[in-house]
Amino acid sequence: MTILITNIKELLQVREENVSLIAGKSMKELPTIKDAYLLIENDRIADFGAMENCVIKKFDQTIDARGKIVLPTWCDSHSHIVFAGNREQEFVDRINGLSYEEIANRGGGILNSAKILGRTDEDDLFNQSLKRVHEVMKMGTGILEIKSGYGLTLESELKMLRVIKRIKNTVPIKIKATFLGAHALPLKFKNTKRAYVDHIINDMLPVICKENLADYIDVFCEKGYFSLEDTERLLVAGKQFGLTPKIHVNQFNAFGGVALAVKHGALSVDHLEELIDDDILALTGSKTMPVALPTCSYFLGIPYTPARQIIDAGLPLALATDYNPGSTPSGNMNFVVSTACIKMKMTPEEAINAATINGAYAMGCSNEYGSISIGKKANLIITKDIPSYNYLPYAFGDNHIEKVIINGQLIN
Repeated sequence: MTILITNIKELLQVREENVSLIAGKSMKELPTIKDAYLLIENDRIADFGAMENCVIKKFDQTIDARGKIVLPTWCDSHSHIVFAGNREQEFVDRINGLSYEEIANRGGGILNSAKILGRTDEDDLFNQSLKRVHEVMKMGTGILEIKSGYGLTLESELKMLRVIKRIKNTVPIKIKATFLGAHALPLKFKNTKRAYVDHIINDMLPVICKENLADYIDVFCEKGYFSLEDTERLLVAGKQFGLTPKIHVNQFNAFGGVALAVKHGALSVDHLEELIDDDILALTGSKTMPVALPTCSYFLGIPYTPARQIIDAGLPLALATDYNPGSTPSGNMNFVVSTACIKMKMTPEEAINAATINGAYAMGCSNEYGSISIGKKANLIITKDIPSYNYLPYAFGDNHIEKVIINGQLIN
């Protein structure tokens, strides 16, 4: 199957060399080609360049992208898209003045989602979640990380991870699975947190490893949830089972979680709404990707990740949705990019780099996704007729996507 896209108004994120991430001042640079073409062979990018150099011959399909922009699909490195039901009442509770922590202390939050999920059978959970995945694909997401963490029992955590595996085997986009058993403390272990950590290590991890259900291990390293000591025990155990760390950290407090994650070779540290100088120092020179989740801040009304501080320190930054029922009930990466520009003062170039190549890096996949490079997967967004790529984050309420191509195939 060959597809030739011609007369592209501007082709974004063109990388002649296959870079793995973009950091610091380089994030303001977004290589493009105006009046361009791109050739797809099977599921890969085979060629691209200026239209004047395009050799027109017979292809299986030709798409005229006159007036339109083409860019890589979004790479969403942090989602909780597998969940059951919703938490719309908590949304109203927050409007009426309750905080995220107060709702959690009343049995809401993660424990509420865990209760609903425990009552939901695997097929129902799969169907609910698959529908959401199809929706985010239509909005331009071409690679997606999905976490467990709304189970909090061996049976329910395995249910979630098995659903993630079924989704992975059903949809054309690449799915990466993360085990987040340490998302909250179940009521059964309310006063025996160490016993729950032992349960994760001794009972959950061996089965997850045996069934090959996860790529990563995650911990909600936060005051009132899991301490530095808990987190270190879980990361060490996870690595023994071949799981790379990806950590929730600094959402509400900064108390050393970033340095701990770097120490254990975490692929990413996610949230970072609270950040101190020691965190920047810990990340400097590391291979750990900071990940911001701006629509979580938007929804909860909490501070935004200090993108300028991170980027101006010479570090990279990725953007992701945090799609979940409690704090970010949206998987729209287009809105994430807009929010990063509007609220975090990222330039459109920085936001697009963060949502493509750096997002791919945060899933260990930037060798195949996240840029326009020969040999990479042909996962592409073709916009509607728009003035420039600045218009993507500017007109945040509109759908600018006309077509999405995944693995060289147009999706409906």
